[in-house]
Amino acid sequence: MRRAALQAFRTARRVPVWRVAGRRPRAVSFSSSVPLGLRPSAAGKHPPYLPATLHSSMHIRNFSLAVLSTVVASGAWYAYQGGNSQPGSVAALNRTLSTSTAYAEAPSDSTRRALLVDNDQFYTATLSGEEQPLFKQTDDSDRRVLNMLSPEQATQKLRKNEESYFVNRGQGVVRYDIVQVPSNSPIEDDHAEKIVEVPSTVAAAQDGVSSSDWMFWGVFDGHSGWTTSAKLRNVLISYVARELNSTYKTAATDPSQRTPTSAAVDAAIKQGFTRLDNDIVHNSVEKVLKSNSRRVAAETLAPALSGACALLAFYDAQSKDLKVACAGDSRAVLGRRGSNGKWSATALSEDQTGGTPSEMKRLREEHPGEPNVVRNGRILGQLEPSRSFGDAFYKWSKETQDKIKRQFFGRTPHPLLKTPPYVTAEPIITTTKVEPSRGDFLVIATDGLWEMLSNEEVVGLVGQWVEQQQSGAGNKTWLQSWFGFNNSQLPVEEPKAAGAEGQRRPIRQQQYDIAGAASRFTVEDNNAATHLVRNAMGGKDKDMVCALLTLPSPYSRRYRDDVTVEVIFFGEGADNRTVAINQEASASPETPQPKL
Repeated sequence: MRRAALQAFRTARRVPVWRVAGRRPRAVSFSSSVPLGLRPSAAGKHPPYLPATLHSSMHIRNFSLAVLSTVVASGAWYAYQGGNSQPGSVAALNRTLSTSTAYAEAPSDSTRRALLVDNDQFYTATLSGEEQPLFKQTDDSDRRVLNMLSPEQATQKLRKNEESYFVNRGQGVVRYDIVQVPSNSPIEDDHAEKIVEVPSTVAAAQDGVSSSDWMFWGVFDGHSGWTTSAKLRNVLISYVARELNSTYKTAATDPSQRTPTSAAVDAAIKQGFTRLDNDIVHNSVEKVLKSNSRRVAAETLAPALSGACALLAFYDAQSKDLKVACAGDSRAVLGRRGSNGKWSATALSEDQTGGTPSEMKRLREEHPGEPNVVRNGRILGQLEPSRSFGDAFYKWSKETQDKIKRQFFGRTPHPLLKTPPYVTAEPIITTTKVEPSRGDFLVIATDGLWEMLSNEEVVGLVGQWVEQQQSGAGNKTWLQSWFGFNNSQLPVEEPKAAGAEGQRRPIRQQQYDIAGAASRFTVEDNNAATHLVRNAMGGKDKDMVCALLTLPSPYSRRYRDDVTVEVIFFGEGADNRTVAINQEASASPETPQPKL
């Protein structure tokens, strides 16, 4: 039966209507008659586990009843389900299935969407009530029938982790939105936000104002595990704030200075980053060797053995200086409104990878005589980010790695390891003077978003979302200083150059020549960050959105990464010294309290 099913698939794949000789798919669409080609993501932090020559695709095809019956009978509709149960009817279906072979109950006249994962391709199809798939729990992998999420369930999954806050502190920020959509299980991304009220004894406040605010927003893109990004969520802002506190206090005691120079603030932020990474990578080894315990080693070394890129935005409400510190390939982009009603997109960070020209130059200068320090755009041919926290195998000496392996656990040092460290957590920092009166906003996100959307698309989508927000009902007081747009396209200026050095184009744009991108975008969400992720995954193409969100971990990682997005809106709002949860754009009343 299995052989018959495979033969049926081969026959279906040979139907000539689905292929045009010598051409690759051009449009990213999901219809019943046009194949959709989407290559698995090869932008992971470590080399993809698929062969470099393997190009997979996602196609919708019209299967005959006989083919579908053969597939169902052979069990080809099985796929791994991730750690979290699917919402709605999917979870209900899973609960009703027993360990013995049985048909799932359903009315005979009902139809449903289903997703078939076959080797390195997936397909969607509509099944009638009589064509329910068989189910059997066969082993410890906990297999389940993989039902296609409905648009409503896909929206529920998109909005599951969204947060939104109104900042009523009269300090130049009026709102910020957050969302996370996992691909890995558990998600390897993390994030942190904090507003610190700084007394005048630390930062020289304006006349008549006794204090000012330091505002932090951070996104952390983990790889090889979630522990490093979780560590950053817990302590990175504290490490940086401690260094800033010392720097600002020193300047405040100097009557000729009162506030630190921009270079001094940069140095403090860098010190916070590098001190934390030193604690993660090196001081942890000292603690482990002293304890001589495998349990302590496993707990203490976990953030060192995995890794995480970090992007931290720091806004000084008094000076209106926005500093973006980047270690890795997460990205920050500023949107600023022009006199013509459109926004311009300005990158405030550089993607720091083994393929970035400036990083390649730095690494080769720091490690002369090592031609393979960067190979195929990766550090020693393996790790993609050139700056990150953790990743101790690229920072420890060979002797340290041998000692840890001998006494506790570990792996054999990389054969090309000669003069570590090859990776650093020292960030590159940019400084921008924010202009709240011009409707400035900042988007910071892990590379899961930038793999799918360009800087201009992201800024234009936020502009489109702002226009929709103004025309709708609800609490829009934070938008009083903004105005709308009358433009059928995205309200964003065209990029001045095809691609800035150090900014990678989205995978989607690398592989396909997609025309009329703006016509595929939609505005359906009250949360600006969720709005961006929805459009990154397909926008108006609901089948695409549903299919990408249906794919379970770990298979989903071939097609989409973990995504964490924050959108910060600058403006002159109310001042009652509070931060309030924006309920209509947050997942639930149980959303964590504002980070004050």
